[in-house]
Amino acid sequence: MSQNRLQSVSKAREAHRANIQRSLEHRLEVARAKGDEQLIRQLEAEMRDSY
Repeated sequence: MSQNRLQSVSKAREAHRANIQRSLEHRLEVARAKGDEQLIRQLEAEMRDSY
C-alpha cells in the first residue's frame, strides 16, 4: 500500500475514534443531566472499553 494511502487510512481511523469519543461524552452528559444511573454506568463502561 502506498504511503499516502496508509496516512489517509490512519487519519480516517483517528477521526472515527474522535467522533465516537465525542458522541460518548455527549451521551454521558445527557444521561447525567437526566439522572439515568443505569445509562451512565453503561456509557462509562463503553468509554473504558473503547480505550
